[in-house]
Order: sequence, then structure tokens, then C-alpha cells
Amino acid sequence: MNEFSAPSEGATRRVRAALMHKVCGDEEMFALGASIARVIEMASSDDQGTHDLAYYVVSDVALTQRILRLSNTIQYRTASGTPVTTISRAISLLGFDNVKATALAMLLVDALDSSEHAGSVRVELEAALCASLVGREMARHSFYQGAEEAAICALFKNLGPLLVASHEHERYREIAALVAGGKHTAGQASQMILGCSYDMLSQAVLTEWKIPDVIVRAQAALPPTGIRMAGNRGEWMRQVASFGLDVARLLAQTHEPAGTLAAASLQARYGEALGLDGARMEELMAAVQEGMRGLLESMNMQPAPKTVPQAAKDGLPDVLLLATLDAGEQEQDGCHPSGKPKNARELLLAGVQDVTQLRASGQGKLNDVVLAVLETLYGALGFRFATVCLKDARTGQYRARLALGEDGSRLQAGFAFPTAAARDLFHLAMENDADLMISDASSPKIRDLLPEWHRKLLPDARSFIVLPLVVGKAQLGLLYADRANTAPEGVPPDETALIKALKGQVLAALGQG
Repeated sequence: MNEFSAPSEGATRRVRAALMHKVCGDEEMFALGASIARVIEMASSDDQGTHDLAYYVVSDVALTQRILRLSNTIQYRTASGTPVTTISRAISLLGFDNVKATALAMLLVDALDSSEHAGSVRVELEAALCASLVGREMARHSFYQGAEEAAICALFKNLGPLLVASHEHERYREIAALVAGGKHTAGQASQMILGCSYDMLSQAVLTEWKIPDVIVRAQAALPPTGIRMAGNRGEWMRQVASFGLDVARLLAQTHEPAGTLAAASLQARYGEALGLDGARMEELMAAVQEGMRGLLESMNMQPAPKTVPQAAKDGLPDVLLLATLDAGEQEQDGCHPSGKPKNARELLLAGVQDVTQLRASGQGKLNDVVLAVLETLYGALGFRFATVCLKDARTGQYRARLALGEDGSRLQAGFAFPTAAARDLFHLAMENDADLMISDASSPKIRDLLPEWHRKLLPDARSFIVLPLVVGKAQLGLLYADRANTAPEGVPPDETALIKALKGQVLAALGQG
């Protein structure tokens, strides 16, 4: 077994640094941050602030139209029925802080709603908008001076998930899968995958954008234990921001939250601290739902179009498109005929936790990390042989470096192929960075894509997995594992996310994550 140099920094630190570079170094995101900072600076304490806000809105035709549409929705329509046609009148009708928070929300929508991953981004955008409306409702009944700022704090509470969905969608899916497993909170899952929680990411980005400290501090996570009544405005806004996002998540799940267990749980957690009894909670949710209808209507926000899978854009043959991960159905108990355990998700999750802890301890060398990943794939998915294959520049080949399973030493010695581009399954997977689960390797179309060396070395491989190790355009190698039986059960999305998380740990351990 060859020994590799350990990475100079922790994988999670690199993931976080790369993500921060993306969301703060990108020209469009820098412009977004500058615009947000400018709007937040506008004060409502004098006529100049109102003039500045009106001028800012009027200078953007699309923003002007949206604010005017919002002013003319049923919720805000004047008693006389006279249409609102000027921004000055809109500010008078809606209120300075309402227009300010709405302008900020629309900046986020304009910057992120056209993302390639529009479906996921739309979910997170609507959560941010809804949380902001919760903050606005809470401010209406608060005795704190400047309570209206809670709407802005709540708007940015979901900034972390929103940016990850837009800029690192694979990481977003991995986090969502861990949360869906029921054993991790969003904070724990994002910490595991990103190296920092969503809340910490929001704080870091807002700090980079030079947003006032009181808003940045309001993004900090609340303790998991009971919440006490806040002793100052900053702590109250922190509680409202967290409460706002929790309400937004609930309203995204049901049109009738009243009386649900989730609503009761929210009241139990926040009720005493925020002065919310059952009736007040129901009243607040009804007001927020009505506000969301008007806000979405004013923005002309329609259901996001379906996106084309990335692999489809990269020239992968149809037969391999059908073999990409996510093609399976979830199973619960027992074992598949292929040998794959039906509790694969639980086994994969345990493996992800083990590998994460191994790397976090700082004691795991590269071989230890790769071996732990191979052991997890081997056991959790019921493979008979598993290996990591890496580029060897000296020989111009991809060669197996570590292996597990039946006849592992012999198979490792023979598992090698040229780095020169070829139209076979392994090169295609790496060129397209497409994770593949081949359920039946004997099918004619798959056999046509198998290189001669693989057919000779592993003639009885009936199902196998190929996980390319690619960073940018650099093809480092791949993870491979196979079985002697076909595997028609496929790999469902939650297992896919965990497999990708394991692959990410290998990439990080190679010093390229």
C-alpha cells in the first residue's frame, strides 16, 4: 500500500473556504452584498432616509413595479380604492421598514432565483421571505425600539441554505439527506458536510458584506434547551429570526398548521419567551400566510421549471444516464438478492459519522481515511470487492492503491488502465464526473462500454459502482466496488447523498477538497 501526504488543513475548513470564495468572491454576489449593505444603511429616522429609499427603488424599474404591485394587493389596498402609483405613496402606505425589508427580499430573489438549481433555491427563497414576514408581525407587537429590524434579521436567517442550494447544490442535497434521516438537525448536518453550520455560514457572509453586527449576531443558533425571555433587543431579534424560520418551514409543509403537533412544539419552545399563546400563534400564522400570497403575487413568482440533470448536459450516453445514482427506491428491512443490505442508509450514515470523526481528530492518515470509506461502501452496500484507483503520472496509468474483499491482492495488482482518454465507461464517468451504479453489467449496452481489461480481470462482475474523484477538471481517479449478482434495486436519493459525502471525504483527504 502506498502512503500519501496528509492534507495541510482539515477538509471541512477547505470546503468552507471554497464556499466563502464562491459566494463572496463572485462578482454578482459581491454586487448583491454591496446593494444589501446600502439598503440596510438607510435610516427611517428622517426625511432623508425616506428620500434615499424612494430614490433607490425608483432607480430599479423591476423593483418599482413589484413594490407598487404589493401596495395594490388586497392586504394593503386603500379604503378609497385609489390605486397606488408612486413609491413615495407606497412607502407611506406600507411603511418605511416594510418597503426596506421587501426591497432586500427582492434583491435576493433577483440574484438567486435564476440559479441552475431553481427548484431547491425556490424552496429556500420562499422560506427566507416567509421568515421575514414572521419577523415583521412580531415587530408590530414589540416594545423594543427599532423592532422592525427583526424582519431583516429573519430574512437572512435562511441565507446559508439559500447560498449552498445555489452555489454548492451537491452539498445541499447531502445535508438535506442527513436531515431527512431524522438523526441530525440542519445545524449538525451542515457542520458535518460544510465544516460550519448554516447559521455560521450566514454570519460569515453577512460579516463579509459589512452588514451591521446586530443583524449578524441575530443569525447565531439558539440553545437546544428552553428559551428564556430576552434581556435586550439583540437577543430578542435572535429569537425572532430563529422562530421565523421555524414557522416558515412549518408553513411550507401544510396550509393548515393550527392544531398540528409541529405547531404545538413551536409554541412550547418559543411561546413563553416571545409572549405567544395558542390564539396569538394562530393569528400570526394566518397573517403570515396572507402576507406570503401578496408578496409572491407582487413578484410574479411561479413554480420553478424543472432542470435538466447535469449529466445530460455533459454528453453522457443514455445508458449511463439511466445508471446515475438516485435511480433506486427506498427499502426498509431484510436483504436484496444482490447482497445489498436493505438498511444500507443506516450503515452508510454510521460510516459517514465514523469517517468525519476520524478526520476531525487529526489522527487519520490518508490511507486510514480511504480504507474507512472503502470499508463503509463494502459493508453497507454488500460488495465483494472495493478499491480506490488513482492517477500515477510516472506510468501514465490509473492504478488501484488500496483494495478490500475477495482475492483483493490479485485484483488490486491487475486493476490498472491508461490515463489517455477513451470512450469506455470509466473514462466517461470521470470526464462527466458522473457517479454510476451499474445494476446489470451483462446488458449489451453496458458491455459495449466496458474496457477489455475489466472484462478479463472481473468477468463475473454483475453489478458495480463507479465514483469518479474529480476536482474542477482534474481527474484524480475513482472509487470502484462490485458484486457477483445484479442489483435491480438501484440507489435511492438518501443513500446517494451519503455515498457522495463519503466520496467527498476521500477528495478532501487527497488534499484537493
